Amino acid sequence: MANRGPSYGLSREVQEKIEQKYDPELESRLVNWIIVQCGEQIEHPPPGRQHFQTWLMDGTLLCKLINSLHPKGNEPIAKITESKMAFKQMEQISQFLKAAEIYGVRTTDIFQTVDLWEGKDMAAVQRTLMALGSLAVTKDDGCYKGDPSWFHRKAQQNRRGFSEEQLRQGQNVIGLQMGSNKGASQSGMTGYGMPRQII
Repeated sequence: MANRGPSYGLSREVQEKIEQKYDPELESRLVNWIIVQCGEQIEHPPPGRQHFQTWLMDGTLLCKLINSLHPKGNEPIAKITESKMAFKQMEQISQFLKAAEIYGVRTTDIFQTVDLWEGKDMAAVQRTLMALGSLAVTKDDGCYKGDPSWFHRKAQQNRRGFSEEQLRQGQNVIGLQMGSNKGASQSGMTGYGMPRQII
């Protein structure tokens, strides 16, 4: 981790707000999914944000995770190496992030490398993993392992096709939003400029 001193004032308040977004329940669900998805003998980390960060920090688990969501022989990350060197670990995290974006995770859902490596925003790491899991469940291509109820299924596109005739018929219909003259008449109206009669 980087050598950073304690933060004070506004910086401390901002960091506390970021840390409040971290969800311990979600952490255990994500840990279970990563272990099941990677399908290897992976040691379960102790609970807690710090342990979760240390568990993922070198990037090897994340790279194995994204590779497991692709068919054999079609993995996006060819070489995964366990290294103690900081730049190698950060490089692997960056490879995971690029592969996740190619997989379909929106750029707004992707965390920054320092969010994980320095532990600045572990809630953002959780959001990225949730988005990745939801996408994997939605794709339903046989690569997802684990309980499908762990993630929300994303809405699918539902395109509608209308023939030219149906489109022409729709142009002749006046929608009720445009107003209607059904039942309207001018009976009982007085001419313009005449005073109103009160009886």
